[in-house]
Amino acid sequence: MTKLGQWLCGLALLGSAWAALALAPPGLQPPAPLRQALLPLPIYLLVAFGCYSLATVGYRLATFNDCEEAAAELQEHIRAARADLRRRGLHL
Repeated sequence: MTKLGQWLCGLALLGSAWAALALAPPGLQPPAPLRQALLPLPIYLLVAFGCYSLATVGYRLATFNDCEEAAAELQEHIRAARADLRRRGLHL
């Protein structure tokens, strides 16, 4: 099963559990405070997921390390390519 399939199965399971509690079938009547907290729960979870995603991206961006050796090697390749193009008659 792909990762997308796993996420969709998990979301379907959580969504069906939420719908079963939120729609309150005749045999299952949750107390009023629980029902009031249960109805906006998907929005709270979506906001929490957004905050987590933003924090993760911010942390990864803050701790991203520079690869100075790779940058120097790439600059050397660029210089060699420009010299080769000049030798072939193309001037940049």
